[in-house]
Amino acid sequence: MSGTTHGTLLAVDDDRNLLKIIAMRLETLGYAVTAARTGQEARDLLSRQTFDLAVIDLHLKEQDGITLMEELHQLSPDMPVIILTAFGSIESAVDAMRRGAATYLTKPFDARELALHVERALESRRLTSEIRRLKGLLAERHDAVHIVARSEPMRRVLEVVSQIARNDSTVYIHGESGTGKEVMARAIHLASARAEEPFVAINCAALPETLLESELFGHEKGAFTGAVKSSKGLFAQAHGGTILLDEIGDMPLSIQAKFLRVLQERQFYPVGGERPLAVDVRVIVATNRNLEELVREGLFREDLYYRVNVIPITLPPLRERREDIPLLAEAFLTKYSRRMKKRIKGFSPAAVQRLMLHDWPGNVRELENAIEYAVAMTLQEVITEGHILPAKSVGIAETPKPLKQARDEFEAGYLVRLLELTGGNISNAAALAGKYRADLYNLLKKHGINPGDFKK
Repeated sequence: MSGTTHGTLLAVDDDRNLLKIIAMRLETLGYAVTAARTGQEARDLLSRQTFDLAVIDLHLKEQDGITLMEELHQLSPDMPVIILTAFGSIESAVDAMRRGAATYLTKPFDARELALHVERALESRRLTSEIRRLKGLLAERHDAVHIVARSEPMRRVLEVVSQIARNDSTVYIHGESGTGKEVMARAIHLASARAEEPFVAINCAALPETLLESELFGHEKGAFTGAVKSSKGLFAQAHGGTILLDEIGDMPLSIQAKFLRVLQERQFYPVGGERPLAVDVRVIVATNRNLEELVREGLFREDLYYRVNVIPITLPPLRERREDIPLLAEAFLTKYSRRMKKRIKGFSPAAVQRLMLHDWPGNVRELENAIEYAVAMTLQEVITEGHILPAKSVGIAETPKPLKQARDEFEAGYLVRLLELTGGNISNAAALAGKYRADLYNLLKKHGINPGDFKK
């Protein structure tokens, strides 16, 4: 094989023939494969060189593959591991994933299945590395708590961010209130070649029309009553860096025309100015409103819409990224425990369950406020269910329903969200719910819920 490889892989199996098959199939796809027949041989290899991924048989003669995986992770914590398991050992495979495996593959497998698992694991590793880099960039100067991406929707967002950060194209961030649009804009700026230059943000909905125009473009002395001296606008202040125009959907039409000129010609006139000023900025716009609908209603210029909608990024609401809720909650708990000088170890299982079941209309901002409240109110070392959200906010009606109806509705909703969280994986769902698989199947049957509908 010649040329560059797609990655360096370590295959560990005491079956010489299976090792040959794995190596042959992966090498034909462009991977460089090194084989090991014992755990000791694998440890020696990893101590001398780095590997992008390891494929390990669950049942080795001298030790089990999960133990070997944990030993290899001590040498290379970020290396994803795929566990090979015989049919009928699914419980062991799920245990392997709980203990750090990227995924498992049931023997016998075909070449396409093996290649798909390897490709997904390597892509996941690349994204994890990029997320860590973005968090590091934000942590140097800002609060990086919001950059959490265990869920697939957020991982896709950060993949786009990593791809577009270093070019100067205009970015359009859309998302509900509280999803972290400004945090994402800062991440784009800090990952770009403009990172050492200014990052300037303005909320277009927060200022009246005349003041917004002056804030954006500056003004000359005497341009209007009270303009006793010239003022440098935000576009001029952001020269060389990045400007974020938040709530762009609320920008008045008269200012939209002037903003369009900046995007087209990279210059503008200050209020009362006679000469244009040239500006070099990367523009990011954000809104929680539907710009296409605003265009149809005549409230947003169609030509401006196409100018800003170059690289669209949609931030998912928290209810569509429930896997991220426990990690975000832990991060906010650490933040506010330190700020309030309290020693709080974590959340009770019932508290985590309540966090997972709430729909969070205010998204990450609402979650952060809820954790800050819980930390302020608790006198214990563990945040309990009673500290998380008032009862009304988790859907308990003011006039109680009959107990059986309320219980059935809660149970059905809980099962649906549990399956959404686990992608329809019954073993993982049962583990999270603290139930036996058979009991969980009975509950699903009772409510007519098919786990296959939730497969990712």
